[in-house]
Amino acid sequence: MAKLGDWIEPHPHGIYVKPADIWVDPSRPSPRALVTHGHADHARGGNDAVWATPETLAIMHTRYGPQAGHPVAYGETLSLPGGVEATFVPAGHVLGSAQIVLDHRGERIVVSGDYKRRADPTCAPFEPVKCDVFITEATFGLPVFRHPETGDEIDKLMAALRANPTRCVLVGAYALGKAQRVIRELRDRGHDDPIYLHGAVQRLCDLYVELGVDLGELRPATDAPKADLMGKVVVAPPGALNDRWSRRLPDPITAMASGWMRVRQRAVQRNVELPLILSDHADWEELTETLIEIAPKEVWVTHGREDALVHWCMTRQIKARALALVGYEDEDD
Repeated sequence: MAKLGDWIEPHPHGIYVKPADIWVDPSRPSPRALVTHGHADHARGGNDAVWATPETLAIMHTRYGPQAGHPVAYGETLSLPGGVEATFVPAGHVLGSAQIVLDHRGERIVVSGDYKRRADPTCAPFEPVKCDVFITEATFGLPVFRHPETGDEIDKLMAALRANPTRCVLVGAYALGKAQRVIRELRDRGHDDPIYLHGAVQRLCDLYVELGVDLGELRPATDAPKADLMGKVVVAPPGALNDRWSRRLPDPITAMASGWMRVRQRAVQRNVELPLILSDHADWEELTETLIEIAPKEVWVTHGREDALVHWCMTRQIKARALALVGYEDEDD
């Protein structure tokens, strides 16, 4: 009797779907690739052919140049060689992110990529899919990680602005997904002032706007007079928080939007005055509740705290294993 899921092979550089001769999220250029989303630890340039959502292909084009891309809409099913069908459904991680549902010989495997269950005004929400094998991330796969309400964290940012009218709030946020989410969350809570951007996040903010995400008035922070920046939000990549670029700002309150801000030592190491616990990954409760909802026969765990989630599965008689995929970064999330 064939082993469940033996038609796909996890390798350090990606997941190989044998009968279709195609890779999912390969970390090295491949002849044929299915890509879950645009973050660099999942989407690499140089593939001969790529199937992804239109938004992910646009992100890859912006980051890597023209792609040999084939757009796949949410809910669309591809008929691949070897009798494999692939369907893309929302993952709720960033704009265009998808879970890839693979069906073959009566078995269903879901490669979830990265995902979250919190509402996000910049992307489609996660859709649970019943399956035989669920391949899940475990970035925050420890019980200590329980993300607070998004609105509470945004309120902290807005309160800091009101209390410090002669300073700016400099928010470190990953350039793809997190920066745009912070901006949109501010807009949804009534913050209509111009938001200033570091050049490294401008390009992807412009792309989000082109793809239909309204981010309000955005201005470049570089060369803006200090007086214009007082009482304003400035969004920059995390690496810019303490470099020479930030010294031009008016006494910035250094903030960082990341799930890792739950760990106080991380905030201290980065000299973060205002930690904002805002993640684009599922926390411990969301990971475990998702597994209960989907009810897979097996769970394969990758890029994160694999051991804790595997142990949780085993105590509930769910067969589980850790995958040794390489190249995954925490996206400062």
